[in-house]
Amino acid sequence: MSDAVHVYWRPGCPFCPILRRGLEKRGIATIEHDIWSDEEAAEVVRSFARGNETVPTVVIGDVGFVNPTAGAIEQYLRDHAPNLFLDT
Repeated sequence: MSDAVHVYWRPGCPFCPILRRGLEKRGIATIEHDIWSDEEAAEVVRSFARGNETVPTVVIGDVGFVNPTAGAIEQYLRDHAPNLFLDT
């Protein structure tokens, strides 16, 4: 079972705040990582994005989602990690 939703982002990304708001609206707590200030975070993103630094990237356990919708993350959590919703 997963213990956290990790969101990888960078300043200036237009899609990152959209995802952030969508996850907040759905009651999903996240841990955020700025890939421009954290090389290890950038490496994680590259490992899921075929060597690219595509953000937002969400990692839950060993599963990565590159530029997902908040709805896709919500559905994954409902199916695999419902404990990660704030209301549980």
